[in-house]
Amino acid sequence: MNNQTLFTPWRMAYLRELEARSQDLRVCGGAPRASDGTGNFLLDYWRSPAQDEANLVVLRNDHGIVMLNRYPYANGHLLVALGDPRPTLMDYASPQRAELWKLVDEAVALVERALNPQGINVGFNQGRAAGAGLPEHLHAHVVPRWAGDVNMMAAIASVRIIPDSLEETAALLRGAHAPK
Repeated sequence: MNNQTLFTPWRMAYLRELEARSQDLRVCGGAPRASDGTGNFLLDYWRSPAQDEANLVVLRNDHGIVMLNRYPYANGHLLVALGDPRPTLMDYASPQRAELWKLVDEAVALVERALNPQGINVGFNQGRAAGAGLPEHLHAHVVPRWAGDVNMMAAIASVRIIPDSLEETAALLRGAHAPK
């Protein structure tokens, strides 16, 4: 068997940020906390619609945003959050939970139309013990999946291989959005 080299130069920025991110636990799928921000990248992105493209927001409505996770588990990994930060699902009123689920539905539809995955994981990590990187702002993860998308690189080198750039994936998802 011939060994092949897989070059993923966009991953170097992630690797260089590991130490900085380990010192700031308020990172999940966004950029490390900026000194001029709130410490909650989801809230900062919600408040900055003019920066949607730079912040990888692919969909925004009156209630929340859908954005690409900057440190994805798999290609096309989306975060879904309301603009009103609350730590738990039940901290939201019933109409807010309904709006959150509408955004999750739209995120799943975007992933299906744009990326045609073989499967999709949808979930919440509520609380730090459950794995929430931003426990004060509940958000859903929508993760497209393909057979073989998880490989030994994560176990051996603590690195995930993402086969497409975030910008290219954002463009695909934005193009798949069918405004109502």
